[in-house]
Parts: sequence; structure tokens; C-alpha cells
Amino acid sequence: MKILLTGKNGQVGFELQRALAPVGEVHAVDSGDCNLADEARLRALVRSYEPDVIVNPAAYTAVDRAESEHVLAHAVNATAPTILAQEADRLGARLVHYSTDYVFDGEKSTPYVETDEPAPVGAYGRSKLDGERGIVETTGRHLILRTCWVMCAHGHNFAKTMLRLARDQDSLNVVNDQWGAPTSAALIADVTAHLILQMSREGDRFPFGLYHLSASGRTQWHDYACRVLESAAAAGWPLRTHASDVQAISTHEYRTAARRPKNSLLDTSLFRSTFGMNLPDWKHGLDHILQELLSKP
Repeated sequence: MKILLTGKNGQVGFELQRALAPVGEVHAVDSGDCNLADEARLRALVRSYEPDVIVNPAAYTAVDRAESEHVLAHAVNATAPTILAQEADRLGARLVHYSTDYVFDGEKSTPYVETDEPAPVGAYGRSKLDGERGIVETTGRHLILRTCWVMCAHGHNFAKTMLRLARDQDSLNVVNDQWGAPTSAALIADVTAHLILQMSREGDRFPFGLYHLSASGRTQWHDYACRVLESAAAAGWPLRTHASDVQAISTHEYRTAARRPKNSLLDTSLFRSTFGMNLPDWKHGLDHILQELLSKP
């Protein structure tokens, strides 16, 4: 099986290189190999490799900057996935793509299900929603996995930011009214590998479509930060800010260029019932990541 993997240096792309290696022949690329905003190069890449499966974790993820760079965000998050869907359809290949909780406005009081009406409140969310729609309208052999609060020992993420800031500052302010389920890139990658193997066995009998995939449980950013710093303190890290020094603030007190959903929780019932998988609590994934991060000087 030939697998074309984009975004190899991102959090999910990094873990996918590991998880997909036993599944097939993986051709992994990053923005240096192929600029997703360059339609001609993107089509040429797919046609030169002729994959059986395209896996696309690559995305424009600078949520605040997307408000001023919405054209570029749309090119990477909407136009490029649609082009990949077109090329996959031409080849008879399958497309695995990742989306986000930002397609919702976050105002719902319970976790979002796949049939809830999207209502993105920013340029990033709009671009990701347009990417979903472009794929759905182009090919039936698609698997779109919406996830939230991705974390990994590799790349940039919230946990690593908290560790860095806590070594340099005497206190931190972290919002406590935005809820989600931190989801490890390793979990996303391992699930993807399993599903691609299932695709290869079942062919067109595979239940293609859009599913919510995230870790179980829930938390908010303040408690998430405290757990990170408690683990760092227990590991003997030199911290200036400890968990007790982290001040809880409201979203209203923390101004950003783009609005964030207050509720990023995704209901994974459809995914679990369709594929028969249990999804671990978010703390398990975080603890595994912290073991790796905190073992480094």
C-alpha cells in the first residue's frame, strides 16, 4: 500500500510517520517539499506518486493570524484538501483528513455531535469547514476526523508553552471557562493506522464519512496548566511558577484576535460504536507526553 502523508513535521504528522510505517510504503512531505497553497505543485506531487491513500494532517493552524491571513488560511485549509480529494477520486484512492472543533461556535452546553450545524466564529474555523465541505462534495472515499486540543511531545503546544513560561515567570494567568479534551497526536495517529488497515480489508464496504475523534473526559485550560506544572514540580524541574501560582481568568479577560469556542467537547459515540474502539481519558495521553518532556533537561 502506498501512502502519501502531508505535514510530516506537525504534531499529528510526526506521529503518523511512526504509526503508518508498518502499514505501507509512506512518502512523507512537508511545506518545503510541497507548498499546499501551490495548486500545480500539489497536483504534480499526487500524480507523481500515485498513492493508494492520501493522509492530510497538514493545515494552517495560526488561529489569531488567520484573521489577517484569511486568504492563505483558506488556500491551505480549504482549497488544498479539495484538490487532494479531486486527485484521490481520479486515482480511486482514499483520503484521510483532519478537522477541528473550531467549525462550531462553542455555545452548545453539551458535547457536539457530527450532525450539529457548524457555525465557525473565525477565519480559521471557516477555512477548515470549507475544507470539509470541499472533500465531501468531491469524493465518497473520504474519512474526516474532527479532533480538538491536540498535544504531543514534538512541536508547539499548550503543555510545552506552560513549561517554558513557568521557568521564566513568577505567575501565569490561564482561562478557566473554555472546555475541551486534550487529545494526543499519538492516539490520533494510532487510530488512523488501524482505520487504514480496515479500509484495505473492507474496500468500499468501509464506513467512510465524518467522525469526531478525541480523548475521553473533559477539562479547561486552567486545570490543564496546573496538572502540567504539578507533574513538572514532582519531576524536580526548576520552576518559578507552581500550580498554586496559576491564576484562573475568564475568556473576557484574555483578549485575542480570534474568538475561541468555549465548548470544544466532541461527542465520540458515533466513532466508538462504528469502529468498536474505546478512547482513553485525556490524562493518560498527557501523562505519557509529560514523561517524555520532563525527562529532558
